[in-house]
Amino acid sequence: MEPPTGTALTVIMVGLTVVTGVLDAVGFLALGHVFTGNQTGNLLLLGFGIAGQGGLPVAAPVVSLAAFALGAALGARLESSLARRRRPWFPSALVAEAALLAGAATAAWEPGVARGLPPGRRAAAIGLMAAAMGVRNVTALRAAAPDLPTTVATRVMTSLIGGSPLGHDERLGYGTRAGGRRLASVGAMFAGGLVGAVLIGLGTRPMLVLLLVAAFVAATALVVSGLTRRRAATAD
Repeated sequence: MEPPTGTALTVIMVGLTVVTGVLDAVGFLALGHVFTGNQTGNLLLLGFGIAGQGGLPVAAPVVSLAAFALGAALGARLESSLARRRRPWFPSALVAEAALLAGAATAAWEPGVARGLPPGRRAAAIGLMAAAMGVRNVTALRAAAPDLPTTVATRVMTSLIGGSPLGHDERLGYGTRAGGRRLASVGAMFAGGLVGAVLIGLGTRPMLVLLLVAAFVAATALVVSGLTRRRAATAD
C-alpha cells in the first residue's frame, strides 16, 4: 500500500527535490564549497581540490561522499527490513531523513553573532546532511517515481529536451504527458537552489534553514502516513 501513487507521489517527490536544492545551497554557500545531495559534483570538486586548483577543499567532499555512502547503506537496510515485515518504509525513511537534518541543524548552531563554524562542527553538519541525502536516494529509487530522482537533474533535463518537439524522440517520451512532470522536476531543483541561496544571502543562519527543511520533511512523512492509512482503509 505504499508509497502513494499518481499525482500524490509526484507532488511529494517534487517537494523533496526542492529540499535537495535548498540543502545544496546551504552546503556550497555556507559550509565551504561542498554538495550534500549532488555527489557527482563532489567527485569533481574532490578531483579539483586534489589537483590544487581553484583553492577548493579536499576534506569537505570526502566527508560528504563518505557520509552519503553510509546513509545509503543504512537507508537500504532500514527500508528493506521494514518492507519485509510489511511495515511503512516510505514515511519511516522520511522521518529518518528529517532526524538527520535536525542533527545537522544542531551541529550548525551558532550562539550570538554568527562567525563561522569550527571545522569539527562544520564537518558534522556536512556529514549529517549527506547521510540524510544517502537515505533519500534509496527512498527515491525504491519509490521509482518516473523522472523524479529528487537529487539530480541532468538525466531528467535530457529526457525533457529529447522527448520534446525539439528532440522528437519517442523513446524519450515524445508524444506522452511526461513533459510536465520532467519540467516540474527540473524547476523544483532550480527553485530549491534559488530559495536556499536567497535565504543565505539574506543572512539566515544555516541552522535555521536546516531546521525549516527538517520540519518540511517531517511534515511530508505525516502526510504520507495519512495517505497510506486512507488507502488501506479504502482497500478494506
